[in-house]
Amino acid sequence: MTKLGAAFLFRVQIVIVALWLTSCAEMSQVLQDGSVASGAQGQSALARAVKESLELGSIRASDLLSKPGGYSNHPVYRIRLPQQVQPIASRLRDFGLGGQIDSIEALMNQGAEQAAAEAKTVFIDAIRAMTISDALGIVRGHETAATDYFRRQTEASLRQRYLPIMQRHLEQLGFYRQYKQMLNAYNALPIQNKPNLDLEQHALTQSLDALFSQVAEEEKLIRRDPLGRGSSAIAAVFGR
Repeated sequence: MTKLGAAFLFRVQIVIVALWLTSCAEMSQVLQDGSVASGAQGQSALARAVKESLELGSIRASDLLSKPGGYSNHPVYRIRLPQQVQPIASRLRDFGLGGQIDSIEALMNQGAEQAAAEAKTVFIDAIRAMTISDALGIVRGHETAATDYFRRQTEASLRQRYLPIMQRHLEQLGFYRQYKQMLNAYNALPIQNKPNLDLEQHALTQSLDALFSQVAEEEKLIRRDPLGRGSSAIAAVFGR
């Protein structure tokens, strides 16, 4: 190589190193104080990485719970009759309605599993609407900061959109026929001040609680192993 070529190559290397150092400095400043003026490019990369991690966590949670047995076989997420009606449910079992109670619980879990597959769309909509300030708060927050953000931003709309999804699947499974029979028996019990037995809303609430809980678990895993559970872009942000 000529002296002129070597000198040119050396100058190019200096420029590359300078650009790389500038990028690192911008990212560091964004992570520390959220400065927009001096780190706009770094902020954009930061927001993309956070959104990618949130999308991965949401999709994995939905995929896990939408599998057959995702709710019904899970030791924590399985949907059961409300705690406040369990004593009365025991009375119903004494009247020979144990099979119906078990069937209704099974149908609630199946309906939640089938509806969980459609949760991805709502979560991804929330991710795409997230601002850079939201992303910064999530990076600097605790190990479930992203899930907390999701719950604040999506729970109301998710409930609204999720209810007809749950209703459709429960209807297809024959839940309401079984539910009506058990409700008639429940209302006929000579017990005063019986708790409200709105199993539709109960199933909806329990299924959403499980989704948010699993998103939180996925977020923890990504934060602990951002490269293995995410990507190089996620590791560049959460690895700091």
